[in-house]
Amino acid sequence: MNSDNDQAATGGEVLEDVSSATPDVAAEAAQLDPWEQLEAEAAKWKETALRTAADLENFRKRAAREREDAMRFANQRLLEELLPVIDNFEMGMMAASKDQGSMIYIGMDMVRRQLADFLSSQGVEEIPAEGKDFDPNVHEAVSQEETTAVPEGRVLRVTRRGFRLRDRLLRPASVIVAKAPSTPGA
Repeated sequence: MNSDNDQAATGGEVLEDVSSATPDVAAEAAQLDPWEQLEAEAAKWKETALRTAADLENFRKRAAREREDAMRFANQRLLEELLPVIDNFEMGMMAASKDQGSMIYIGMDMVRRQLADFLSSQGVEEIPAEGKDFDPNVHEAVSQEETTAVPEGRVLRVTRRGFRLRDRLLRPASVIVAKAPSTPGA
């Protein structure tokens, strides 16, 4: 009865349990040659050692991968908090662009280039959006606008730039997406 339950629980495999072995099995094991018993035990310990070595190697690889990811994305939080500052700076640039010959505009343009170089050196890149097909993985639609100028589902305008850090999304681009005009009476 117990053996039937063990077999059902393991999907047909029979569990070897020395303590619950039937007297016939125990007697059979006792009849083995002592040399064969030692060989069987050595084979069992060799298999255990191989499995343990494989587990250790997998653990080392996983730990190295996690350490590498932690180093690659260590600045992620800092960069996420820097993005609104860059947005505000860009709005200031737009206001200053009315007089592009002024020293304020020239100085702000130099700072903008330094910021772009800094982001690039950190592995940050802007997500292309305007004129692209809407991709919910990297774009966030804030509204739709009816138009016949571009196909439905195409990004018309970007209201807030999106960025990714290497292969990880930092912030989706907020966009306005084109939709087909509704036909009157439909």
